[in-house]
Amino acid sequence: MRFRLATWNINSVRLRLDIVERFVRASQPDILCLQEIKCEDGTFPELALRALGFPHIAVAGQKGYHGVAILSRLPFNSVKRRDICGRGHARHLSVAIDGTSTTRSPLILQNIYVPAGGDLPDPTLNVKFRHKLDFLEALGTWYGGMRGKSTNRMIMVGDLNVAPLPTDVWSHKQLLKVVSHTPAEVERLEAVQASHRWVDVMRRHVPADQKLFTWWSYRNRDWRASNRGRRLDHIWTTPALDGAAVSMTVLEETRDWPRTSDHVPVIADFVLE
Repeated sequence: MRFRLATWNINSVRLRLDIVERFVRASQPDILCLQEIKCEDGTFPELALRALGFPHIAVAGQKGYHGVAILSRLPFNSVKRRDICGRGHARHLSVAIDGTSTTRSPLILQNIYVPAGGDLPDPTLNVKFRHKLDFLEALGTWYGGMRGKSTNRMIMVGDLNVAPLPTDVWSHKQLLKVVSHTPAEVERLEAVQASHRWVDVMRRHVPADQKLFTWWSYRNRDWRASNRGRRLDHIWTTPALDGAAVSMTVLEETRDWPRTSDHVPVIADFVLE
């Protein structure tokens, strides 16, 4: 079985519905995971997205700067929303993809939006940063408590809002005290990765010594010229799916589109036995 999976922090799905349509028509993903949809379930533009060829849609919506959604051409079941940190935020959604195996464990797709954390990297002075650290710790505890680390078939995607490697930011030295690349965040994200022995799909295709970004600030007048990016968006798999992602693309060109998100889509093509 082969399918194309994309993840994108769209920064308001209703405001950028035309951008989503343009991306879908150009890249033809079989599954599209969106973060920061910024709408409640009842105002999600489901009809317009179904018309793009996604008959299967799951939404975890919330008014404000949260919310995630999964759009799929492939049937799925077992839709679950988890309140990772007990704050009532819509930051997680998972589904089981149908028809991927009859003899092995189900294929679970997890879509996650980690809190951004505000601007001040001090958990005692910034409640948003404290929330981010708590969220990552809770995520690691949850994954660490799951059984079947060598046999579970899970894909986790989303805006994790942490750039863990020195090459995931434009300047490791200058961003060590900037939220998204501080040691406190990186250590906790590494703990999440270790908790279920997650495989970093993007770094399977781009060596860790090479720069790799998925986000460029709106504040940069010429984002290409300055290239002050960060890799905040991720695709991970459990060890049982290591090697199943046969290609990976960061679609930088979307950052040039009118009224686009400050994040760009990440695409991976999967081939499953």
